[in-house]
Amino acid sequence: MSIIIYNVKMDVRNEIKSLIAKKAFTLKKVCDILENAKKEKISPNNITNKLRRKTIKFVEVEQILDVLGYHIEFVENQK
Repeated sequence: MSIIIYNVKMDVRNEIKSLIAKKAFTLKKVCDILENAKKEKISPNNITNKLRRKTIKFVEVEQILDVLGYHIEFVENQK
């Protein structure tokens, strides 16, 4: 089980790309799996553009992470 601590300075684009590579997937493969699950067209180019422009929706990130076997968890900061 991998735990990734995300902070404000981290880049979602690079983290998702890293997780895709770690799982030996391609963005195309992730999009194909999402297409089959959602029954709608999801192009790798569209996801890449959303990541680059930082306009990807939270739910889209959750769906990508789910395909990769990860989830988002919020943890309260230690004081």
